[in-house]
Amino acid sequence: MSDALMPAGDLLAFWLSPWVLGLFGLAIGSFLNVVIHRLPQMMERGWWGEIAAQLKDGEAWRRLGAEPPPPAVLATAGEAVEQRLDALPPLGLARPRSACPVCGHKIAWHENLPLVGWLRLRGRCSACGAPISARYPVVELATGALFFALAMHFGPTPAALVWCVAGALLVAMTMIDIDTQYLPDDLTLPLLALGLFAAGLGWIPVSMSDAAWGALAGWFGLWAVNATFKLVRGVDGMGGGDFKLLAGLGALLGWKVLPAIVLLSSAVGAVVGIALIALRRHGWAKPLPFGPYLVGGGLAAVFFGDALTRLYFPG
Repeated sequence: MSDALMPAGDLLAFWLSPWVLGLFGLAIGSFLNVVIHRLPQMMERGWWGEIAAQLKDGEAWRRLGAEPPPPAVLATAGEAVEQRLDALPPLGLARPRSACPVCGHKIAWHENLPLVGWLRLRGRCSACGAPISARYPVVELATGALFFALAMHFGPTPAALVWCVAGALLVAMTMIDIDTQYLPDDLTLPLLALGLFAAGLGWIPVSMSDAAWGALAGWFGLWAVNATFKLVRGVDGMGGGDFKLLAGLGALLGWKVLPAIVLLSSAVGAVVGIALIALRRHGWAKPLPFGPYLVGGGLAAVFFGDALTRLYFPG
């Protein structure tokens, strides 16, 4: 081998170094902004399409015991919904190109550079001068910082890559839950699969049995809490997406850290909720998204999990 070539170990250490993964995280954060904005819209289009199909399905109504057959106005409404959906422009994660929502200016590649593009434009559209939300560079910076921290914590190992993928999913879930109170299966289920897959291959410091029990305990633990709340109050206290999110964290971190995640997320959520209500920025009856607090508890467990676990599993 030529001396000019970097040894394989050094090459791997370079690509998994904090600075390289941090820069890569900035780029991933730019893509996550698209996911955060478009994925809920894509989900809602799908739901409206299913509603339209059900409204038009007279046989389905009859199976429900709707006699006489449902009024024609329902089928007409279904047709109207389908026509409105068909009139919408195509929407995906890759197409169409990002554009200014005010003037429709297509964002050029150099304007879309992570963090740099927003700073060069001084936070305004180059065509019409409309303000561009600071949230976009914040998501990019947060993702880059998270990748950097994970690379520092795990070193140049497969665990660093696994957790960077998980971190990207968690950032997207956090922002989508804040915006819409959705935790999409397209994000929660890959998180769960990632944990089980990585544990099975030995890429993370969690055994396959601990990952499996963590997934089961995460899902059923929150399900039991919600079932108890519903029994007492008559309404759901959280959605099924929260169950799947904690199951994914349990698969990645093992079952022992789950109590710490739940306690941390519940405590922070209670403090934030009370503060928002006290400041009159949130009503008592309006639900708060729980996903961001679960994500925060999960990330705390990544970096401080051993210390947290020793509090209730000494030795």
